[in-house]
Amino acid sequence: MNTLARQLRATDYFTLGWGTMVGVGWLLIMDDWLLRGGALGALLGFVIGGALLLPIGWVYGKLVVAMPDAAGEIAYTSAVFSRRISFATGWMMTLAYFIVCPWEAVAVGRIAGYIVPGLDSVELYRIAGRPVFLPHLILGLALTALLTLLNYRGVRLSATFQNWTSFGTLALFVVFVALGVRRGSSANLQPLFTHTPLVSILLVIQIVPYFMTGFESVGKAAEEASPDFRSRGFFRAIWMAIFIGIIFYASIVAAVAFVAPWRQLTGEKFMTAVAFQRALGSRWIVQIIMAAALLSLLKCFNGNFVAASRLLFALGRRGMVDSRAGTIHARHQTPSAAVLCIGLATAACMLLGDAILVPVTEVGSVACALGWSATCAACLALARTRPNVLMLSAAERAVASLGLAVGIAMALMKLIPRVPGHFTIYEWLALAIWIALGAAASMVGTKSAN
Repeated sequence: MNTLARQLRATDYFTLGWGTMVGVGWLLIMDDWLLRGGALGALLGFVIGGALLLPIGWVYGKLVVAMPDAAGEIAYTSAVFSRRISFATGWMMTLAYFIVCPWEAVAVGRIAGYIVPGLDSVELYRIAGRPVFLPHLILGLALTALLTLLNYRGVRLSATFQNWTSFGTLALFVVFVALGVRRGSSANLQPLFTHTPLVSILLVIQIVPYFMTGFESVGKAAEEASPDFRSRGFFRAIWMAIFIGIIFYASIVAAVAFVAPWRQLTGEKFMTAVAFQRALGSRWIVQIIMAAALLSLLKCFNGNFVAASRLLFALGRRGMVDSRAGTIHARHQTPSAAVLCIGLATAACMLLGDAILVPVTEVGSVACALGWSATCAACLALARTRPNVLMLSAAERAVASLGLAVGIAMALMKLIPRVPGHFTIYEWLALAIWIALGAAASMVGTKSAN
């Protein structure tokens, strides 16, 4: 039987977790973040929301050490719950990762169009009033093809690509933030909140699950650890990804609000770049920011591609979807069929253009919150029913229970109509389509298994 190649090291797991988490939302929709919460509200929203993920990260760390399986949430839930619950959990987490891929494929065209305005030409059609340009499509499809090829040919290639883009992003981030804040002023921070303080912070916490999804992707590559890798490294990689993610998001929100009067810039395209350009009075800072954004886009796209393909592979291997998705390439030792499926689906979805950006943020937040909740519940159930696999002290059970409560609360914040920022008809429609696709995929999996 073919197995996945075992070639990943500690650094690879950190860049997978953090790189999957941080994309280009800090460039593309910074105005949305600040309009939701204000300067202080947005900062506190990311800090509090990120801190609330620490118990969830702890649960994932415990489970991936106890059960190093590429199936991740599917494996954890199947150990204690029914097959249906396991499939539903895995399918929702697949959505949480996969939905980022077309997001990034679309975003590369927007960023390139800002650098080279001539690319915003040859309009093909419009969706929800937003134009879809031919050069944008070509760039997005080319990037999708490149990452599909990298992941098809080998996990070592993908990991090396992830390392270079992750550390390159961090280096450029430090450079442009350090240069910009020297010209900032605390007077630019007003208004600190756009609504009441509580509502402002809550509106930002609602989107934190989407923008900090990724730390748990470490477990999806658990079967690909090098033979000398120590299992405790999974735990450290997850926690490091969460901590660096919190620092990154809090720093960029604070920096943008500090360097220029943010309220005056919310109508600008790429508000982050415009704020720093105004602070320094020069265009060159924009080039650094755009370079950082492109590197960040590449690593986020690749990381989510890895996680989504591994989950789809796990679903196929367990017969929950078409078993062909569980195929391992004999030579490259990669989940080749799942990789091709994610690549083709990404290419198809990116045809929707810019119209998908904000709705997918909302749906992705709920998808991962549901997956986190099921994982925390599985951790508690596993410790109770199968102590030979996982044992928890009273304090550890309390941490897992807190993680479960946080996951449920984050999902309910988007699903309950009375809560500000709840789902609109478009988000419900997108979620319903994914559930319907899951039902169809499950039926195919059942037939192929029989």
